[in-house]
Order: sequence, then C-alpha cells, then structure tokens
Amino acid sequence: MTDTLKKDALAYHAEPSPGKLSIEITTPAESARDLSLAYSPGVAEPVRAIAEDPENAYKYTIKGNLVGVISNGTAILGLGNLGSLASKPVMEGKALLFKRFANIDAIDIEVDSTDINEIVRTVELIAETFGGINLEDIKAPECFEIERRLIESCNIPIFHDDQHGTAIVTVAGMLNALDIQGKTLEKAKLVCLGAGAAAISCSRLLVAAGMKKENIVMLDRKGVIFNGREGVNQYKAEFANDVTRARTLSEAIDGADVFLGLSGPDQLSAEQLKTMADKPIVFACSNPDPEIKPELAASVRDDLIMATGRSDYPNQVNNVLGFPFIFRGALDVRSTKINEEMKLAAAHAISDLAKEEILQEVIDAYGGNAFEFGPEYIIPKPLDPRLLDRVAGAVARAAVETGVARDALPEKYKK
Repeated sequence: MTDTLKKDALAYHAEPSPGKLSIEITTPAESARDLSLAYSPGVAEPVRAIAEDPENAYKYTIKGNLVGVISNGTAILGLGNLGSLASKPVMEGKALLFKRFANIDAIDIEVDSTDINEIVRTVELIAETFGGINLEDIKAPECFEIERRLIESCNIPIFHDDQHGTAIVTVAGMLNALDIQGKTLEKAKLVCLGAGAAAISCSRLLVAAGMKKENIVMLDRKGVIFNGREGVNQYKAEFANDVTRARTLSEAIDGADVFLGLSGPDQLSAEQLKTMADKPIVFACSNPDPEIKPELAASVRDDLIMATGRSDYPNQVNNVLGFPFIFRGALDVRSTKINEEMKLAAAHAISDLAKEEILQEVIDAYGGNAFEFGPEYIIPKPLDPRLLDRVAGAVARAAVETGVARDALPEKYKK
C-alpha cells in the first residue's frame, strides 16, 4: 500500500465523522403524538403482540432486515490475530457493504474472547435481535466449531463469510474458467495451497458442485495432506488424499489443471506454473499480495486464466458478489439457515450472470472500456445492479424448495 493510499484510508475512516456507520430514524418523531407512539405508551402494543406471537417481531421491529456482523479479531483480513477491537473497521466495512449492495441494516459486534464456549454463548444470547448472523475474521479451526454449534442452536441463518462467501464466488468463477478453457469440473485436477477456513469451504463446495474429491490435493505449511500424515486436524483430514504420491507443491502442481491459492504471497513460482497442464487456471487469492503476481504468471504462460482477490486486476474473487445478496434472499423468505443448496444456487446465479451482455452503466463504472465474457471477465463486477435480484432470487427459491423458508417466495423472485 502506498503512503498516499494509507493516508487516504485513514482520512476516509476519520472524516467527516469517525467510522463508516450511523443510525437513522425511519418513522416520524417530531410531535408529542409521534413520541407517544414511538415509546410510552404506544410501544406497549407491539410488545404485547410479540409476547403473544414471536413472529410479530418481524412485523413490528427491524429484526427481519437486521444482520449481526460478529468477530473476535483472530484472523483479520491478511493481518492475523490483532484482537477484537482492531477488527472493528473491517466489521463496520462489512455493514457498509450490506447496506450499499442489498439495503440490509447491519451492526458490528466485536467479542473480546478466544474461547469457543464464550463466543457461542454470547451469540446465542443475542441472536433473537437479528434476522441473521454473519461471522467474520475468526480463525480456523475454531471458526468451524463456532459456526456448527450456532447453526444447531439458532433458528436464523448463521453464515461464516470467510468460508462460504469465498467458496461461492470461487465456484462461480471456477465454473466459467473451466468452461472457457474447455475443461470440466468432474475431470479437473486441482491443487489447493492453504488448508484454513476458506480453503476447506471452497473444496467442500467444489465437491458439492461436481468435482471429485480424489482430484483435489490440499497443502498446508507442512506439505501435502495425505492419509496417515501426523498432526492433521479433523477438518484438514476431510481432504487427506490417498491417491497422490506428491508431498510438495512442486510435485503436486505438475500436470494440474487448477491452482487455488488461499495461503500467502509469492508461494507459487514461475517454474511451478510452467509444469501445469495446458490451459491452466490460477486463482491466486491471497490478499493483498497473491501467490504469484499476474504479470509474472502471464510472462510464462500465455494460455492461462488468472483470478486474484484484488480489484486492480481482472477477475477479482470478491465476497461482495455473494454475501449481501445471499442474506437478502434468505431474509426475504425468513429462512432458518443457509444450506448447501442455497450456496450452490448463489454460485450458479453469479456464474450465469457473467455470460450475459454487460450493461453500459457497468462499463462506465469501470473506466468506460468495453469487456465481455472471456479469460479476463469470468465473474460479474460488484457494481452490476442485476446481482441483487439474480442472486437473492436464486437463494430465496432454493430456501423455499428445500423447506427452510418460513415465508412465501416474494413475487419479484418468481420466474
């Protein structure tokens, strides 16, 4: 990050007032009568209605359009464990994105604990306040257990975006990249460098979409994860490969169709990239610095499709393509959870949109230069206004079809 960008980022968060959020009033509060309706004595009526039927909370309060963005700051972006308070700018930013892209009200809550039981119980105690919970920047493997327990105990959607948002957008882009390269998900061989929350969730959703688990070779800091290797936790063990003889990245990458990087900067060398199969696909998603720089990758392979997590290169794998619209769809049918079918529906909706004609307003928003579906445009741009109804609609329909919705499908989402 340049000094100018650092200075501008700090100014952006400090001015015109500290932070990125405020609370606004949605009803009149100008007269004595307004106040008597907003608070005492008028407020007693919705209180009685909710006590009689808890579902009335969706009718008389903000609950149905409110998401809690919750973190303990143990895995902040690519910065690591800097504590719960340091995570607050990120969580405020997440709330900003919810509002900007899906008109969802969100409030950040930073939990100052690394104890799984404390975090789970804290969220359980406040869950009724919200229509959904977005977990964020909680390190693996604790994040898996926290999410699992909350899904079991809460009757609202619990969604760890670092896992599932990344996975949904990755699958969407991967489907299109494979299509362009003339390959299929069922036959593609993938090397996943990284074995944390995002890597495991991406691999799970790729398998759910049709990739064969035996065609995935996952590596952590100690090398290839294989059956019988010591020191492998239960989550990594899910992708222990008993077919491959590879033990290092150089061995695993040889002949691979796809590289998925969720690890750290400069982990994939030009020499390793050269050994990949014809028409390779490289998703180097480490932020802010990818596993291999696009310029270096392009200098050694002119037949590749490359994606990163950065906005200054083509094909940005960006969670904002997913989570606002996924929650929008889930909230609009009052879903009790976000299940695998809803995630896949979102991935396919994102994938399909990239193949449609690009709107002029989207072209204008990204510099005015025309672009089209192809190697440098495999995923829609976040500012494409069609994402809202397409992705939210797909998620809402999947929720209704799988029986986790408590409300009927809105007319705007009916095909």
